[in-house]
Amino acid sequence: MKHNSNASSNGFDEAKLVKAIEFSKKHESKMDRNIERALKEGHFHEPWPIGKTIGPVKKRKGNSGAILRGNKIVKVWGDVEYTDMAFSMSKSFLSLCAGIAFKENIIRDFHAPIRDRIKTKIFETEQNRKITWSQMLQLTSEWEGELWGKPDWIDHNRNLNDAQKNRLEKGQKRKLHLPGTFWEYNDVRVNVLSYALMLAFGRSLADVLREHIMVPIGASNTWEWHGYENSWDEVKGDRLQSVSGGAHWGGGLWISTLDLARVGQLIANQGLWDGKVVIPKKWIKMSTKPCKLALNYGYLWWLNDKKSGMFPGAPTSAFAAMGVGTQILYIDPKNDLVIVNRWIEKDKVAKFVKLVLGSIDF
Repeated sequence: MKHNSNASSNGFDEAKLVKAIEFSKKHESKMDRNIERALKEGHFHEPWPIGKTIGPVKKRKGNSGAILRGNKIVKVWGDVEYTDMAFSMSKSFLSLCAGIAFKENIIRDFHAPIRDRIKTKIFETEQNRKITWSQMLQLTSEWEGELWGKPDWIDHNRNLNDAQKNRLEKGQKRKLHLPGTFWEYNDVRVNVLSYALMLAFGRSLADVLREHIMVPIGASNTWEWHGYENSWDEVKGDRLQSVSGGAHWGGGLWISTLDLARVGQLIANQGLWDGKVVIPKKWIKMSTKPCKLALNYGYLWWLNDKKSGMFPGAPTSAFAAMGVGTQILYIDPKNDLVIVNRWIEKDKVAKFVKLVLGSIDF
């Protein structure tokens, strides 16, 4: 991944691209830079003590970003080396870890019940015993229970897809459906997936990510992946921390903008880095296949389907990791484009992407 500050040589109109970046800077997120205070003051609208932060947090920086095309860094802005909290972009890194389990034959059938591969009481109840890896990755598991002191219902009715909007308030307990029949954005269940993957590997997912992805692509050693103060368990004689798939209650992936860009380039390259397979191309295809219950979602990646219009004017083949704040890792194979944007107002994300696409000089 090389740096080339000459936008025109990479197919951009320099003035238009600069305008897009200035738009981003102008619309920095209004989320408090003191993340600890933002969470304590109820950013996720949860009552205490059930919504209590139980993982580490750190202050965020201002708006930053990187634009890559053709394996080259075209533009960067802001503090791109600062290790910032990634919030729900962490979920897509769980998907990458699942991809390593696929590559290494640690999980051979993602449509098989999780309890066939690992033994843990959290998948032994009648509601949970038939839940598959695929359902967990697509957010259709309907897993029931409590993990690390957080019950599944704390995220009931959160960020529902179009067909399910505005029925109940977030955190209002509802009747559960059969696994695989209902889509719901739920951090507790994502953390259950993270724990299950750790048990399947028998290793910390931070170690898996480091060895199989971050070292091979030449990422820095500044990133960290945290769990919670109580998310420790003994696995094969080792005391391991189960990492979180977001920073809803603290923790999650902490990573620089440049390292995010590097991972984005890996995915844009269909899992290849310097000619070597880091993530199987087949896994990337599986990860970006739309869930039948939410066409704008794959295996923990947001998809740009026609109906959702997440990125109007962008190719429907584009997809993204997204996190609170708002932060995006946008991957556009058709345009050979990777965009990282951190701490921009949520309602400005689509326009920013549109401005960048509009700056491409076809």
